[in-house]
Amino acid sequence: MSGNLIPVYLAGDLVFRPEALALFAQLKSICAEYGLDGVAPFDGQAEARLLPPGRETILAFVRADRDLMDRCVAGLFCIDPFRRSPEMDPGTAVEIGYMMGLGKPMEAYTVDGRLYSEKVETYWRDVWSENLRERRESDAPSSGCMEDPDGMLVHSEGLLQNGMVEGFIGMSGGSVAIDRNFFHAFRKAAKRLSKRLNLQII
Repeated sequence: MSGNLIPVYLAGDLVFRPEALALFAQLKSICAEYGLDGVAPFDGQAEARLLPPGRETILAFVRADRDLMDRCVAGLFCIDPFRRSPEMDPGTAVEIGYMMGLGKPMEAYTVDGRLYSEKVETYWRDVWSENLRERRESDAPSSGCMEDPDGMLVHSEGLLQNGMVEGFIGMSGGSVAIDRNFFHAFRKAAKRLSKRLNLQII
């Protein structure tokens, strides 16, 4: 963490992408333009990365990431679909919940502006050649009116991802920036977060 820049945690499936270090370098550069010090998960994992792959190494990564979130003022979260599914990276979802619990400001971004229900529908049609169906009347409260071929509710209608994810982002004062260009989407989110933090500083 450097200078007078405000440290913000950069989260998402980014750590799994090709050329992840170069990707984070670009994101950090954008952050600096807005007075933010982008902190990548890799920044706290130097010691853990020397360990052999396995359970203890992964848990060391988890502890290191938690420590970074504790030290950062806010977070920028990528909520793109993960591994060709409708869902985002589950680890990032956990981090959103953790930072919500800490009461820290968050912003999110994605290149996929389709609603969650549309992502689920497309997934089932393209991968399994099956369609969604209307859910039969139920006594249980519902956040959707369709179900998948396994009978699971297609929930969170009107949102881009699981309602807990987008809901927590919103409760923190944030929103989801959408742009088909990954870096443009990130820049929108970083700019908004910068403005919010400046207001808090004043």
